[in-house]
Amino acid sequence: MTKLPLLAVVGLGNMGEALVRGLLERGLTEPSRVVGAEKAAPRREEMAARYGITAHPTPAAACRGAGAVVLAVKPQDVGGALADLALVLENALLVSVCAGVTLASLARPLPPGTPIVRAMPNTPALVGCGVSVYCANEHVGAADDASARALLGALGEVHRVESEPLLDGVTGLSGSGPAYVFAFLEALADGGVLVGLPRDLARALAVQTVLGAAQLAKASGEHTAVLKDRVASPGGTTIEGLRELERSGFRGAVLEAVRAATIRSRELGS
Repeated sequence: MTKLPLLAVVGLGNMGEALVRGLLERGLTEPSRVVGAEKAAPRREEMAARYGITAHPTPAAACRGAGAVVLAVKPQDVGGALADLALVLENALLVSVCAGVTLASLARPLPPGTPIVRAMPNTPALVGCGVSVYCANEHVGAADDASARALLGALGEVHRVESEPLLDGVTGLSGSGPAYVFAFLEALADGGVLVGLPRDLARALAVQTVLGAAQLAKASGEHTAVLKDRVASPGGTTIEGLRELERSGFRGAVLEAVRAATIRSRELGS
């Protein structure tokens, strides 16, 4: 197990809390080795009480002496946080989960040679079932990479890519993807209501069907086309439903959603 350095989490919103909770629940660190930074006093006090961590109002106060810093603030707050970090950061690993903020933008105000990881997690991280993809600058060595992977592992599954532009595609697929799934879940449940099912039952069936199908796809290792064909019996109900999805442009709509979100990610990053 990777021994994590003293950790500072800048931004104790949903993603910052998911990280702290995941690390503590998995026994990867302990409250005395986690320091938070949160400008909103009620949230700062809530997090300190809930998890037993120390929390400060500014990044500079929280990050002094830290071996690793997770930047989990809103994109519009990144500039101010980095300016604060530049005053105290000394050879610490910076892991950013701020959408659209490039490695170059993160490095610009910081001391030369700062090891930086840029990561794209998604919202299922809030229940420990997320997936994060990250890339690193040239100053991230093996030890820092192991720390970054352990930190992100507290949110769920982790993958590394060597090409930073791939993170735009990651944003379009897994970053935005939960919203596509939620929209599908809503439509699936509404379909059940349309044919007479009670709303609560339709929702429960929709959620468990999507969850079960995803778990089966992951556990089996088989191509999704093979799994789909096993459900679709000749002349049966499923193939009739699939025909209607094809007629309505379902696949094309999903492809275009990922492409559009990827393009928007590139625009925001520039």
